[in-house]
Amino acid sequence: MCQWRKIPNFLERSRPDSQRSRKIVKFGGTVFMGILSYAVAGGGFTVIGAWDSLDSSNLDPNQSPSTDPSSPIAQIRPSPPKYVGSSSISVAFLSSLFIANSIFSFFSSIGSRDRVGSMIQLQILAVSVLFLVYAILTYLVNSKNAVFVALPSSITTLVLLFGFIEEFLMFYLQKKDVSGIENRYYDLMLVPIAICVFSTIFELKSDVNTHRFAKLGRGIGLILQGTWFLQMSISFFTGLITDNCSFHEKSRGNFTIKCKGHSDYHRAKAIATLQFNCHLSLMVVLATGLFSLVAKKKGYLREDHSKYRPLGAEMENLSNFTLDSDEEDEIREESSVAKEAGLNGISSHG
Repeated sequence: MCQWRKIPNFLERSRPDSQRSRKIVKFGGTVFMGILSYAVAGGGFTVIGAWDSLDSSNLDPNQSPSTDPSSPIAQIRPSPPKYVGSSSISVAFLSSLFIANSIFSFFSSIGSRDRVGSMIQLQILAVSVLFLVYAILTYLVNSKNAVFVALPSSITTLVLLFGFIEEFLMFYLQKKDVSGIENRYYDLMLVPIAICVFSTIFELKSDVNTHRFAKLGRGIGLILQGTWFLQMSISFFTGLITDNCSFHEKSRGNFTIKCKGHSDYHRAKAIATLQFNCHLSLMVVLATGLFSLVAKKKGYLREDHSKYRPLGAEMENLSNFTLDSDEEDEIREESSVAKEAGLNGISSHG
């Protein structure tokens, strides 16, 4: 009798302990598709960002902007490089995947009667369509079609700028659940998007020599977006975010991650910030290396070396060293003495 009583009591005591240590993660179709969609988005952004960074190193800074447009050389439009068409195809393919995923999630939200989820998918759909338009315009402008050759390349850059601004607003305004820890990850996503926005604005106002560094900055921002998407796929859908935080699904594409206590919530936010700092440090090292490689490969700073002189050659003529202020004081003293002499001469004649 005692043994039969101890067994259920032992099970009742051990069951809450096992539930506390177990992470509540729903491994279903939605979780798998969430991991897949975030991983594909992260890989796509990383590849496109690396492509854009390599594109910046292939730009020719020695192109003379002062060429006469009426000359035969200026009338001949050079064939676009292969990486321009490949990059446009990559952006179009990734945008098409986002559009397909948003449409599927939109109808899933309607079936689940989730109005918030359907509105979120419409926002993602609008951003994806804008990037798809950018990819198509870029491919057409750089093609050999005479209809689109006359279009300036700044139009595609302007469309890209609108896309990044709309993406920034989407993540900034996406506060569907205030207590969800995913909002911290979305707020940190604003940093690489802002880098892309400012780099694109700088590209619109840059000249031939500084155009490459604008593309390099945007490439670094895209790579940081990609790595952060990969981090979110791991943190959101595998339970590796922190203890006592669980995944709650409302519909496909609309989920939230809630923590049990106030201390767990702040610990999860601190972990997210620490993860982003690691990603940002990696991007700083990568940006420094790419910048040095581009500057060394294209000789961007080589012409500035002739403006400097050795310090020893300047120190040899210390006896002739004078300050501009001392020379001005001497000139003022000489002019005042001349004026006094002139006044004295006039007074003596009087």
